[in-house]
Amino acid sequence: MMIAEVLKYFEIRIDMSKIKITQVKSGIDRMERQKRTLVALGLRKMHQVVEVEATPQILGMVQAVHHLVKVEAVN
Repeated sequence: MMIAEVLKYFEIRIDMSKIKITQVKSGIDRMERQKRTLVALGLRKMHQVVEVEATPQILGMVQAVHHLVKVEAVN
């Protein structure tokens, strides 16, 4: 999935400044790279919510763990 596809999938426009990321699945029994990506996003517990800027770097991390998180646009 490319960044543009992630934006379209989560219905996020690049000009938006913030997104809300919620961890909905556990990082247990996942690859170490995915676990570290969750930590880098600021997610350490299930159902924890973080609000971050929608930069290309953050969107790339979201893309790597899209099956573990839920993403929403912040108004």
